[in-house]
Amino acid sequence: MKKTPFTDAHIALGAKMHEFAGYNMPIEYSGILDEHNTVCNGVGVFDISHMGEFWVKGPKALEFIQNITSNDASVLTPGKAQYTCFPNDEGGIVDDLLVYYYEPEKYMLVVNASNIEKDWEWCMSHNPMGAELENASDRTGQLAVQGPEATKVLQRLTPVDLSSIPYYCFTTGEFAGCKEVIISNTGYTGAGGFELYFYLGDAMTIWNALFEAGAPEGIKPVGLGARDTLRLEMGFCLYGNDLNDTTSPIEAGLGWITKLTEGKNFPGRAVIEAQKAGGVSRKLCAFELTERGIPRHGYEIVDPEGHVIGEVTSGTMSPVLKKGIGMGYVQTSFAKPGTDIAIRIRNKDIKAQVVKPPFRK
Repeated sequence: MKKTPFTDAHIALGAKMHEFAGYNMPIEYSGILDEHNTVCNGVGVFDISHMGEFWVKGPKALEFIQNITSNDASVLTPGKAQYTCFPNDEGGIVDDLLVYYYEPEKYMLVVNASNIEKDWEWCMSHNPMGAELENASDRTGQLAVQGPEATKVLQRLTPVDLSSIPYYCFTTGEFAGCKEVIISNTGYTGAGGFELYFYLGDAMTIWNALFEAGAPEGIKPVGLGARDTLRLEMGFCLYGNDLNDTTSPIEAGLGWITKLTEGKNFPGRAVIEAQKAGGVSRKLCAFELTERGIPRHGYEIVDPEGHVIGEVTSGTMSPVLKKGIGMGYVQTSFAKPGTDIAIRIRNKDIKAQVVKPPFRK
């Protein structure tokens, strides 16, 4: 298994480790519930150095991004980030990602860890304009510092005024004495905070500084288990569960990141354009169980009469709501909030209702 620059630190802290996307990653330390509540109420640190980072440079950089991603990168200005996806020829999703406009003719793409190799090959094979591409994934460390106390803790370690960085914006500056750290007001938890990108040689300096600076706030390391429950309470999609090569952005409720403006000639555009105009037969919905039970990936979703209408893609027991929550694809007529459905758990249909995310307000 691959290691991140923090793998030895996770093991020394007694983390429960497991393979994820080819990396030896921490699943939990003090327990998923405790770590989840730490991020909701205080501040937690996630090692996300397994994520992929691609640089796109040169005079053809924007043209490349416009012709491979679904969102409109032409509206970005330096210091802004954008959520988007790589559509495939059939209108499915190769991956969802972030685009950072670093400076003129220079962008950073941040892709999912499980898709780094696939995404790199996709980018290389969809670059007829000759943009300069660089895969910096193995040379870049990344930490997410999340929670309502995150900004206070981070501000102790940087001269950069964090309050001046709006949501989905970033800057590059000194952090914990380390130069050229990308400080980004983004995250995957809904609890606020920042994501940091840095050279591998600075990794442990930043790690140690964070835990020293955040000690008064009870800062804790957080594993992938709580990362999943936190993102699910916000209704954020996870690639491989809620999104894949066969799910379209329109089916997934991501029409807002799918722009059919002039100059956007991404793969599958005609398919997606037809779906936007004519609708789709299934949609991703969020639901809450109204009876006791825990929905899991792959469980059948049924209507009140017991007919199968879809399948759960993500599910858990919500640490905040103390009830089963999840997401799944259903026939479009059942996707409207307020619709009664049921989740088939061990051959028993457990009542549920479609709701509008996020679950955690």
